[in-house]
Amino acid sequence: MKVSVIGAGNVGASTCYLLIAKEICKNVILVDINHSIAQGKATDLQQASIALVSETRIKTSSDYKDIENSDIIVITAGVPRRENMSREDLLGTNIKIINEIVSNIKKFAPNAIIVTVSNPLDIMNYAVLKLSGFQRSKVIGMGGILDSARMTHAIIKRLDDKSELVRACVIGAHGEQMLPLLSHSFVGKKSVSELFDEHICKEIINDTKLGGAKIVKFLQTSAYYAPAAAISILIEAILKDKKETLPCSVYLEGEYDISGVSIGVPVLIGKNGVETIKQLSLDAKELEVLHIAALELKEQIKIADRVLKENI
Repeated sequence: MKVSVIGAGNVGASTCYLLIAKEICKNVILVDINHSIAQGKATDLQQASIALVSETRIKTSSDYKDIENSDIIVITAGVPRRENMSREDLLGTNIKIINEIVSNIKKFAPNAIIVTVSNPLDIMNYAVLKLSGFQRSKVIGMGGILDSARMTHAIIKRLDDKSELVRACVIGAHGEQMLPLLSHSFVGKKSVSELFDEHICKEIINDTKLGGAKIVKFLQTSAYYAPAAAISILIEAILKDKKETLPCSVYLEGEYDISGVSIGVPVLIGKNGVETIKQLSLDAKELEVLHIAALELKEQIKIADRVLKENI
C-alpha cells in the first residue's frame, strides 16, 4: 500500500513518522515544493525506520508524478495558523494551494482516497471535493478525530481513576463551532453528562474547543503530534478495512437535515473510505448547534466558491 503525504511541515513529517513506526503501509512518499526541507526530513525518517526495524520505506519528492498510484493522499500543505489568526483568515491563501495539489492528484492518482488536514479544515475539504470531482466517500476531513482526542484529554484530567476507559465524541465544525457531545461520550458505562455536574461539563466543553488555540499560544504555530496521530488512525482504518466509526468531516446530502457543506459527523471507515454516515440521535439543542455551524460554514463556502472561480 502506498500513502503520499503532501506537505513536509510538522504535521506532514510527524504523520510520516507514525506511518513508519506503526508499519501501517509499505511505502510513503513525502512531497513538498521545498525539496531541501523534504529531503532532510525524509533522510531523518529513513534512519528512524532503520532504527525501528520498520518495513515501511519513505521517499521524498518535489515532483507530483511520484504520487502516482497512491492508495491514500494526505493533504497537510498550507499556511499554518498562528496566534490571533482565525481559521477563516487562512481561507484565501490555502485554497489556492489546494487547487494546485488537487489538479495533480486528478492527473497522477485519480483513484486515491484523499484525507484533508489543511485548515480551515471543513472548507478545505469542501474545496477538495469540488475541485476533484471525486465521490464524497473518497474525500475525508480528519478534524473530528483530533477534537475527540482533545475532549478525551479534558475528561481524563478530571478523573480520579485514570485507568477508566474514556470514549469522547465531537462532531460539527472543526473550530469554535464544534459540538462536544456529552451524552455520547462515556467514562466506562456512564455518559459524561451523568458523571459530572453542569459546571465541570462546561469546563470540559470549553477545554475541548480551546484545545488547539492553547497550543498555538504556547508554540506560535499549530499542533502536530496529535493531528498526526489522528491522521494515522484514519489511514489505518482505511488500509486495514477496519469498519471503524470515527468522527470526520464529510460532505452531507441531507443527513442531519444538512446539505451542501462538509462538516464533522460519525462515519464508518473502511477500504472504500466513508462507507456509511452514522445518524446519531441528537436532542433539539445539539441539533440546533450543528445547524448553526452548518449555516456559518455555508457563509464561508460563498467565499470559497468565489476564490475557486478565480483560480479555476
